[in-house]
Amino acid sequence: MIRKPTRLLLASLSILLSSGAWADFTATPSEARAIAKEAYLYGFPVVEMYKTLYTQAVDKGGANFKAPFNHIGNTAQVFTPKDTAFVTPNSDTPYSFVWMDLRREPLVLTLPKIDDNRYYSVQLIDLYTQNFAYLGTRSTGNNGGHYMIAGPDWKGQQPVDIDRVVYSESNIAYALYRTQLFDGKDLGKVKQIQSGYKVQPLSSYVKQPAPASAPKVEWPKPTATMSDSPQLFRYLNFMLAFAAPQDSEKDLLARFAKIGISPGAPFKLNQLSAEQRKALEDGIADGKAEFAAFKKDKVDTHQVSSGDLFGSRDHLNNNYLYRYAGANMGIFGNSTDEAAYLGYFVDSEGKPANGARHSYTLHFNKDQLPPADAFWSLTMYDAKTKLLVPNHKKRYLINSRMLPSLKRDADGGLTLALQHHEPPKAEQSNWLPAPPGPFYAVLRIYLPTPEVGNGQWTLPPLTPLK
Repeated sequence: MIRKPTRLLLASLSILLSSGAWADFTATPSEARAIAKEAYLYGFPVVEMYKTLYTQAVDKGGANFKAPFNHIGNTAQVFTPKDTAFVTPNSDTPYSFVWMDLRREPLVLTLPKIDDNRYYSVQLIDLYTQNFAYLGTRSTGNNGGHYMIAGPDWKGQQPVDIDRVVYSESNIAYALYRTQLFDGKDLGKVKQIQSGYKVQPLSSYVKQPAPASAPKVEWPKPTATMSDSPQLFRYLNFMLAFAAPQDSEKDLLARFAKIGISPGAPFKLNQLSAEQRKALEDGIADGKAEFAAFKKDKVDTHQVSSGDLFGSRDHLNNNYLYRYAGANMGIFGNSTDEAAYLGYFVDSEGKPANGARHSYTLHFNKDQLPPADAFWSLTMYDAKTKLLVPNHKKRYLINSRMLPSLKRDADGGLTLALQHHEPPKAEQSNWLPAPPGPFYAVLRIYLPTPEVGNGQWTLPPLTPLK
C-alpha cells in the first residue's frame, strides 16, 4: 500500500511530466530541419550574448571577468589584440560593463556631468541583443542624472528624483558604457569619469529594505561548439527563461517547441535519434548558408547597413536574419542614431580584402570626410579572428582627433594606406597596419549627421594598388 505523502508526490510528479516540464521533439525530420534553421537564426544572438555574460559576470577566475551582476566593471585602457571577450571590439571608447539581473528589483544608474566636447553613452541591451534604450550625450545630454532600469514584471513606485524610467522586456539585460578617449594621455581623465558611474539596487537608492532574493541560478558553462551545433538550443532554452514571451512571437515559439525548444526546459540532445540530430545539424547549416549569401549579396555591397542590423525590437521588426548578422559580425553594435558602422570587407573590384595580396588606399576628398557630430574612426581587424591586428606600431585605428597629425594631399584631400608592409617614414602618419592575410576595416561614425543615412555622403572605395 502506498502511503498518502508518497501518493501525493507521485501524483504531482505525473502532473509535472504531463504539463511539458520539458518540450517533446514531435517534428518530422524535414519539418525539424526547417524549424532548426529558424531557431538557429533566432537563437544565435541570445547564445552569443550568453558567452559574454558568462565570461564577464560569472567566471570570476577568467581573464575577461569584469564585475558580478548589478555591479559595474570599468576598463580604462585602449583595446589591443589581447582583448578577446567579443569580436570587432572598438578601441575609441573605453568600455564599462553592467550585467543586470532585474528579477528582484530595478537598478538605478547614476551618470556624472561631463565636458560638452566629450562623447559618452550607455547602450541598454536586452537578452535578444536588441537595443531598448540609450542614456548619454545624444539621448540625455552631458549633465548626468539618475536613471532607473526595470524588468518586465516590476510594478512599484518611481522615486521623485529619477530622471527617466526604462523598461527591459527581459530580466537579464546589459548596460554597455562608452566613454570617448582622446589619446593615450587622456586615460586619467577617462578613469575619473568612469569613477562617477554608479549602480545601485532601487532599495539601496531609496534607503529601504531590499525585497526577497531571487532564486539562485546555476549558470551553465559554455562549450566550444555552443553557437554552431545543436548545443545552441540547450543554452537558448536556459536564457529564454529570463524573458517573457512576446505576443508577436507566440506562434514562432509554438513551432520551436516541436524540436524541444521551450523557455527554461532542459534540451535533451542525448535522447534524440541520429535522424533527429542530423535534421537539427542540417537546419543550422541552412541558416549559415542563408547568412553567407546575405552577407555577400547585401552587406558587402553596402545595400544593407549596420543601421539595419542593430536597434530596438520595433526597429528590427522581428527580422531574425538581420539580428543574427549583427551578432555574427559585431555583437552589441549601436543603433543607427548613435553610430553608423560601415564595413570594408571587399575592395573596389569586389574581392575580399587581403593584406598578403595587396596594399590598399582609401581616399577622402577635401570636403568629404565622414560627417560626425561627435567623431569618426577607422579600425583594422583580422578577418580570421575578428580581433584587432597585432603590429609593432600598436596602431589599431585612425580617427578624427588624429587629423592634425595626418598628411594631406596637395588638394586638401586625405589618403590613408591600409597595407601590411611598412611604408617609407614620410608616409607612416597615414598608415593603418593590415595583417599578412584576410582583413576587414570598420569605419565608425559617432552621432552621424543626416547625410550618412540619406545617401548624400558616400563611402569611398577601398582601392587595391596594382
